[in-house]
Amino acid sequence: MPKEIIRTLSVDGVRYGYRVLPYDSGGGAAPATAPTLILGGALQGMFGWPQMDDHLGPATDVVTADLPGMGTADPLPPGPSAGLLRRAVLRIADDLGAPRINLFGFSYGTAIAFGFAQHHPERVARLALGGVPVHIDEAQVDRWERARELLAGGDREGFAALAADALMCLDPERPVHRRELARRYVRRSFLHALAHSPHAADSLHRALGDRPDFSGGLTGVPALVFAGEHDTVTSPARQREFAATIEGSRFLTIEESDHWVVLERAGEVAALVSRFLTEREPVTGAVALPRQAGTPVGRT
Repeated sequence: MPKEIIRTLSVDGVRYGYRVLPYDSGGGAAPATAPTLILGGALQGMFGWPQMDDHLGPATDVVTADLPGMGTADPLPPGPSAGLLRRAVLRIADDLGAPRINLFGFSYGTAIAFGFAQHHPERVARLALGGVPVHIDEAQVDRWERARELLAGGDREGFAALAADALMCLDPERPVHRRELARRYVRRSFLHALAHSPHAADSLHRALGDRPDFSGGLTGVPALVFAGEHDTVTSPARQREFAATIEGSRFLTIEESDHWVVLERAGEVAALVSRFLTEREPVTGAVALPRQAGTPVGRT
């Protein structure tokens, strides 16, 4: 396996970094697709995507990042951050020397990826979005506000438990693959980040309080949107409506999973995204227990 490369950049005076796992065919063949930048949740940094390394590494450069406000990067300055984060992504693309990149955004990262594609469609080869928080209802807002209050009061254990539960489907009548394993992992991840990152609390406050903008639609970029069938952050129906605003996009749901589909169905999601980004359209066999796989948005 090729040795990873880590680069440090800055945007608007904010230092951040990215990691590249370079493509290595072993025989001089060209990559199957453009470099792929993966953008995850508020606490998912550059070392949190080994499954994507495994699936995309044989086809292209795999790029992960600690964007401003995440991981080891500098904290975000006060005020709106969407523009700064888009400029940070553009700096990565420029630093890679890539005319176009693929983008895979999950959860919090979908807003960054979608916003970048809207502002710079000429720089995006393909776009994959999973667990898009396009609509947050009042009950979810209330749960997140309680979690924020616990964090502000110093109750990290209480915060981690409530925040993790707010992001998962806990209804025993709706089966979720590896639910308890994912639940424990998310709680531990929150606690680990709070203990080791000096601005993790600020990042979480932003992630739980932000209302990202997914309006305006998108044209000119091939796109895939997917959701866990029991996503309680934003329902699959709402995410499908969002997908319909992206011209020519495809939408699918993945059974027995919720908002944390990338944990509960890690291998299946990685295989699905890899097939799409390498220009092999998602097909019925791409995901274990798929729904609507490969069905164009707006058709049945």
